[in-house]
Amino acid sequence: MEPAILIITLICGLLVSRIGLPPLIGYLAAGFVLFVFGIEAQSLPLLQQLASLGVTLLLFAIGLKLDIRSLFKAEVWAGSSVHLLLSMLFLVPVLKLLGLLGLSQLTRLGLEQLTLVAFALSFSSTVFAVKVLEDKGDMQSLYGRVAIGILIMQDIFAVLFLTISKGQFPSVWAAGLLLLPLLRPLIYKVFDRVGHGELLVLFGLVMALVVGAWLFEAVGLKPDLGALAIGILLAGHKKSSELAKSLFYFKELFLVAFFLTIGLNGLPTLADIGLAGILVMLLPLKILLFVYLLTRFRLRSRTSMLAGFNLGNYSEFGLIVAAVATSRGWLAPHWLVIIAVALSISFLLAAPFNAAVGNIYQKYQHWLTRLERHPLHPEDRRIQLGDPRFLILGMGRIGTGAYDELSSRAGGEILGIEHKQDLVDSHRAKGRNVVQGDAADSDFWEKLDKAPNLELVLLAMPHHAGNLFAVEQLKRLDYQGKLSAIVQYSDDAQSLRDSGVHSVYNLYDAAGAGFVDHVIHELLHPEAEVETLAAPKPVASANS
Repeated sequence: MEPAILIITLICGLLVSRIGLPPLIGYLAAGFVLFVFGIEAQSLPLLQQLASLGVTLLLFAIGLKLDIRSLFKAEVWAGSSVHLLLSMLFLVPVLKLLGLLGLSQLTRLGLEQLTLVAFALSFSSTVFAVKVLEDKGDMQSLYGRVAIGILIMQDIFAVLFLTISKGQFPSVWAAGLLLLPLLRPLIYKVFDRVGHGELLVLFGLVMALVVGAWLFEAVGLKPDLGALAIGILLAGHKKSSELAKSLFYFKELFLVAFFLTIGLNGLPTLADIGLAGILVMLLPLKILLFVYLLTRFRLRSRTSMLAGFNLGNYSEFGLIVAAVATSRGWLAPHWLVIIAVALSISFLLAAPFNAAVGNIYQKYQHWLTRLERHPLHPEDRRIQLGDPRFLILGMGRIGTGAYDELSSRAGGEILGIEHKQDLVDSHRAKGRNVVQGDAADSDFWEKLDKAPNLELVLLAMPHHAGNLFAVEQLKRLDYQGKLSAIVQYSDDAQSLRDSGVHSVYNLYDAAGAGFVDHVIHELLHPEAEVETLAAPKPVASANS
């Protein structure tokens, strides 16, 4: 591969990321630049193979993170399905009208081709949405989970299209793939034994590319469908998240090749750019349709609007659909370029609009709340705190220990907040007062009722950024009581103190003392334990 390809791709990616946009826009631009220098996709078969691997690993990663139960929620499966259908019913006549008005790219398209273009434009970007949610720390928020669920449903629709587009009936041996779940115990045993290093990465590649892609292709099915199916099969394993992280950079690197191949198909003409601009002007209608549909499923207008803006763009999966359609001769190659330009412009506009969505909601709140249906969705109602004296944010092992210790040593009501519903159910079964909520999510604080007699808030969440965010929100709500937090690093402790936390407890500093207490209790003589317990112990404080 020419060194110039890597250099130009790196420069374009850096320039775009410097202005806060996804680097994939830079990779598309790099493809156009390389095309100007006379490099075409057909002359780089290795690049095309890497692009195919990128798409396969993308679907495998989606499967690894997929909670099948989340797809059965009405706002996810019905919301995504109805939105897809209505978007296509709206876009097909609009595109036909634009063709009748004289846009040359549309004048000769038949109904089937218009439907294909509308289908490709109905998707929203998984890459962009996840980046925005991660930057905001809202991956576990209700609107974030709804948006991700809708994106996964869209991805499944795309995979079904890719499978159908193969144009041949699967082999009779394809029915044998239904037995794959029976192999789960054996696959999980291998998963347990691969460790955490390069063997884990190799295991993931074998599962995605061999057991998934190659096996499915061998029986006449689309390899991308195989990668998604095997990812779902592994999603229930305790190391699935670790595997997804270990393959992350492989997937991202190979997807660079995919975006490069889009640009290498040719430069957009002024007419192509103009049509892409018109398509981008239709995005507000896409957002409004999401807002309307999600409020029909009893989500708050604020939740619906945040999800709608997160999904208000065009998608890399639309490019994948267009790439398959052009390779099959169903669409002219310039449509791949048009959709690529529309996707890039949509990202340019979506980034600032997602940053300003809170202000936009405040401006139109009175009108938007009229769309809400009552009673609201159970997960989107106001959170009743009651009248606790102590509030613990994060009910993992540390939060649970703090809850039990406070319960035995202090009077007054204690309330725990935990974002994982299964943990909430487990705590309630054991008699603890715990409610579901994510204190690292801005939406949580919007739904929170005040607790007038709250004296102490313990920040026991595992991520420092989440604890800092909670401190900021408590200040905004004019909380006057005491704050205590756990940290893992000394610089984190200092930033928490600077933000106003009164007491900071360093887990690693305390681990040594706890280890010695355990050794004395288990291994040394009882009199040594008595002497040790009699000695005064330091107390963690804001100055410790």
